[in-house]
Amino acid sequence: MSTAAVMQSSNPAELWDAVVARNRKFDGAVYYGVSTTSIYCRPSCPSRRPKPENVQFFFDPESAERAGFRACLRCKPRELPGSEKLQLVRNVCRAVEKNVDSPLPMKQLSAELKMNAATLDRAFKQSTGITIKQYAEARRLSLFKTALRFRQDVTTAIYEAGYNSSSRVYEHSNARLGMTPAAYSKGGNGIRIRYAIAPYSAGRALLAVTEKGICGVKLGSDPDRLIHELEGEYPKAELVHADSELRDWMSNLLRRLEGEIDLPELPVDVRTTAFQRRVYEELRRIPAGETRTYSQIAKKLGGESGRRAVARACATNNVAVFIPCHRVVRSDGGMGGYRWGLDRKEDLLARERQYRRR
Repeated sequence: MSTAAVMQSSNPAELWDAVVARNRKFDGAVYYGVSTTSIYCRPSCPSRRPKPENVQFFFDPESAERAGFRACLRCKPRELPGSEKLQLVRNVCRAVEKNVDSPLPMKQLSAELKMNAATLDRAFKQSTGITIKQYAEARRLSLFKTALRFRQDVTTAIYEAGYNSSSRVYEHSNARLGMTPAAYSKGGNGIRIRYAIAPYSAGRALLAVTEKGICGVKLGSDPDRLIHELEGEYPKAELVHADSELRDWMSNLLRRLEGEIDLPELPVDVRTTAFQRRVYEELRRIPAGETRTYSQIAKKLGGESGRRAVARACATNNVAVFIPCHRVVRSDGGMGGYRWGLDRKEDLLARERQYRRR
């Protein structure tokens, strides 16, 4: 039952009957708060029924919370059941796909799906880790990139993908494409990447930099293998060995690898999905020497079920240390994975902790 339908047709007596019957049809459309406990629930909540004189009804969680109620830990009224969540995500994705070339206003989407806008966006984020707006932007960007790949000119691709102006695309091209749209349409051909290699306590480090910022950090023991990996990652780019030009940049990286903290931040130039961007933002908030679990990061992004997606985002991080994926571990205390070896992950964390104790 939709929120709109409940608001138009129901009265307090009917809503109370739904609570007494624990009627699941009203879940997501109405909530009740109990004045004696300051807790609000969904109608189907299995907890002990309150006295009717202590009950107040609301049509969305936000209204209940503004009135001073907190969410029930038993029925979790801010969440949807798994099957309903999955169907909701499917419906949102279908609606976005149908309107990807002409953005669908949230108000219209919530009316189409018969759900409060805030509740709808929150449920989608709990299941996917990103908001509906971020998903729509990612799909629009994907459409834009596909058009470029099929050799459409940039201007045509911009407007066919639903962007209102070229300035919005170019404004974010570095963060989302890793290069300008014109360069991306050529597969990165002609992009100049300078790189440097230097020894440090746990092996060798390779630092790769475009004109926009750091696009790669690789750790290992064999410098030739690190260069080979860089060539495989950017087969059409012009790679220039530039140790002397990147001396200051490399110094920043080496000091981080030795555990130093409070160093100047350097710009990065990486291509990410909307979800990866949010994961990386959370990673950069973790203090040096401390750790968070994959589940903790996923929960911050909207739901513990996304821990595997968080792990994948960490595994595909191309700028190790600058985006500190080494600070994420498993819930059981294990190190988890690390692209450059668990020994290096443990060593880096130990050095950061040691440096903080000084």
